[in-house]
Amino acid sequence: MRRGGPREPVWALRAARAVQQEVVLPHCPLCERPCCLLDRVVVEFTWEQVRALWNVRGPRRAFDRALRQGRGPPELREQEGLYYAHTQPCPAFRQGRCAVYGTPLKPMGCTEFPVYPDRGGLRVDLRCEAVDLEAVEARIRSVVGPCPEIRRVEDPRFPFLVLLLVDG
Repeated sequence: MRRGGPREPVWALRAARAVQQEVVLPHCPLCERPCCLLDRVVVEFTWEQVRALWNVRGPRRAFDRALRQGRGPPELREQEGLYYAHTQPCPAFRQGRCAVYGTPLKPMGCTEFPVYPDRGGLRVDLRCEAVDLEAVEARIRSVVGPCPEIRRVEDPRFPFLVLLLVDG
């Protein structure tokens, strides 16, 4: 998941924030398939997050060695200094709620999913049941104002990822 940066348009940042606050977050408690189960998505964690959420004791080097040898949490993989979790519920997901919501331990990917600025537009992940492309496009129009066209760019390898670009 790419994070918005200085090159991302302001409209994309504003639209993403609005969709998250107005649509996604209110839907989370009602969701039939919470993304926190990590059965359909992969979440990136820092060492500090892994250490706290998986209750890691001991040095990072020993933990990484154990992961490589298959002795660590099977849902975690280390790559280039970051950790990726998949196939098991996030350890912060307890009793249908995030135990680290609103804290520095909350992964950035959880804050961004399923709508985030990317490549000059707004990336929408259709695996989230709260997302409706037409509603996201309407939100973009409310942020940008009248615009000639919102173009959908679909990824043939990942058809659930759609990039929305404002032309004109």
